[in-house]
Amino acid sequence: MAVDLSMTLERESPCKVNLLLDILGKRADGYHELESVMVPVRLCDRLEFRRQGVGVILECDHPELPTGAGNLVWRAATAFFAATGITEGVQIRLEKRIPLAAGLGGGSSNAATTLLALNDLFDRPLEAGQRLELAARLGSDVPFFLQSRPAMVRGRGEVVEPLDALPLLRGTYLVLAHPGFGVSTAWAYQQLSRFPQVLGGQRGRADRLVHRLRGQDLRAAGAAFYNSLEAPVLEKFPLLALFQESFRANGAVATLMSGSGSATFALAPDEPCAQRLMSAFRTRFGAGPWLAAAAL
Repeated sequence: MAVDLSMTLERESPCKVNLLLDILGKRADGYHELESVMVPVRLCDRLEFRRQGVGVILECDHPELPTGAGNLVWRAATAFFAATGITEGVQIRLEKRIPLAAGLGGGSSNAATTLLALNDLFDRPLEAGQRLELAARLGSDVPFFLQSRPAMVRGRGEVVEPLDALPLLRGTYLVLAHPGFGVSTAWAYQQLSRFPQVLGGQRGRADRLVHRLRGQDLRAAGAAFYNSLEAPVLEKFPLLALFQESFRANGAVATLMSGSGSATFALAPDEPCAQRLMSAFRTRFGAGPWLAAAAL
């Protein structure tokens, strides 16, 4: 029997890096107030969605990921059906390429991609505002992935302001390294109480970084990259500081941990520099860490 392609969708699910993550303090609702500059990165997981049956059936090729309520894809699909009242079901296959617990937003991206794909697969029952509301309930990074541009992110992550072109990033490359272990986001935020100098951030840092990224000095912009969560994470995991040391020594414009880690990235001005960074990294740290490059 011929397959009805209208009943199946395949989507790529990108990751992200935070060029800036400034924690401004603890909120009354228990979340942290933040401002961030986030950039999507075309290193992607892959998802396939097929309309069939009733309920949500999730398959995943990563043995460490659950396929039920512990997975953001499953929760996003379940939330979609609850919000729309659709009684038909879906089978989802998730192929993971983005490291877990890396600060790259892989799970959040998977959730947002699921909301967008199911909305298309089932004839778009949700308006943009409804999708945003569902995304914000699923997780702080999920709203960012409902769109595909660099963005200023505020609040606890639910206020996303897409940015116009950032000229200085054209032609640059990101080199990303993951050490093979993850960092708990909850742990990283809990540890901030030991670092009052970073827990109360400097409001306006994100605006200043964006202003520099619209200028003409890439190194000046790189000097404004910042992540409050580096204070506790680099203290506990000094290997990540060694990753950054290697990147700086071999020509990176900037190097920073993304999100709550453990992924660390370097900004290279061009592809040859990115290749040099990767070669030097492999020489020093071997083939163990996950390493990838992507054009911005």
